[in-house]
Amino acid sequence: MTDRVYPSSKQATNGTASTTADNPAFPATKAQLYGASRPLYRPQPNSHSYHRSCCRSCCIWTTVAILLLILLAAIAGAILYVVYRPHRPTFMVSSLKVSTLNITSASKLVTNFNLNITAKNPNKKVVYIYDPITISLYTNDDIVIGDGSFGSFVHGTKNATLLKAAITSSNQELDDTSAGKLKTALKSKNGLPLKIKLDTKVKAKMGALKTPKLGIKVICEGIKATVPKGKSATTASTSKANCKVDLRLKIWKWTF
Repeated sequence: MTDRVYPSSKQATNGTASTTADNPAFPATKAQLYGASRPLYRPQPNSHSYHRSCCRSCCIWTTVAILLLILLAAIAGAILYVVYRPHRPTFMVSSLKVSTLNITSASKLVTNFNLNITAKNPNKKVVYIYDPITISLYTNDDIVIGDGSFGSFVHGTKNATLLKAAITSSNQELDDTSAGKLKTALKSKNGLPLKIKLDTKVKAKMGALKTPKLGIKVICEGIKATVPKGKSATTASTSKANCKVDLRLKIWKWTF
């Protein structure tokens, strides 16, 4: 009897065994299907952070630029000071003559003064150019008793200039308090204490360089005047007069 040979259910292909039976195919789960259909998340750039970074950079560079400008201005100022050695001008009351100083019965003030002031420029290389100068004459109680002005002028180096002006007040009305104080002061044997205020603008010229106009105020104190008798004018005492020069730098609304 002949034996029959039955073929094996596992067939070899190209020398490798089939893996179908070892790794059976299963259907995809819901999680896998959801993950395949959902778009990939990509984070968007934060626009607010970008703008904040730009503003911060602008502020830093602006601050650096301002500091550099201040530093350059300070260096330029130091160089100018070393080269030119600028000094403030000085002022001195040369004389003050009183022709009229009277208060009427209606509390009106009538005055007439002749003022001489000497302005000195102590600099060797700096020229001062003055605008017209306004003059105010007032008492220690801040009662204005006359106004006048000096014309504009150029103050050369190492120069002394004599300035002359008439200071007057015609029928200036005084309130009762001011009139009472002024009448009492006029009767004093020690004389009437007065102050002179000069106010103008000036610019300095150093070689080819000219500065912007700066405000300048001069206050002269220590003056005593006496009331003239008759038509003869009297001369005020100015031996103890002292003038203080104040240069004013104005930036927008602030004065330094």
